[in-house]
Amino acid sequence: MSLPEVGGAHYMGDIFNVIDYPFDLAIFHPPCTHTAVSGARHFAEKRMDGRLYAGMSFIMAIVRRSAHIPRVAIEQPVSILSTLWRKPDQIIQPWMYGHGETKATCLWLRGLPPLMPTNVVEGRESRIHRMPPSDDRADKRSETYSGIAAAMAQQWGDHPLEAAA
Repeated sequence: MSLPEVGGAHYMGDIFNVIDYPFDLAIFHPPCTHTAVSGARHFAEKRMDGRLYAGMSFIMAIVRRSAHIPRVAIEQPVSILSTLWRKPDQIIQPWMYGHGETKATCLWLRGLPPLMPTNVVEGRESRIHRMPPSDDRADKRSETYSGIAAAMAQQWGDHPLEAAA
């Protein structure tokens, strides 16, 4: 597990140890290793050994256990959540937030408005898709782009709680 790039309140443990706290905003980034369609060729094997079901069950446990939180975002790449749960509320790209790359990122939202683009740039490079094998490939592929994180903090952190109700 990698550490956050910036300081501040950022819990790095088992989510189920703190999820019952009365948070007013939660942005979840559950693991996508067994749910992302980029690994669809492995879905049959992951069904057989239970990894696909475990990945979905973990995310659905977050959905159920966060029901008391008025503002929630769940972030995943294009994944089987769209089929097994529901379609995302929004699909964003890094190039909409200052990064000249493509990586479709789905957002399932509750009590939050769609994220507005902050810095649309040219480029549209598919760096993530073409990343070669390496020991830290999974960490690099799952990295949250700083422009997207900043937009979430600015737009949703300032979003009035009353508007979320």
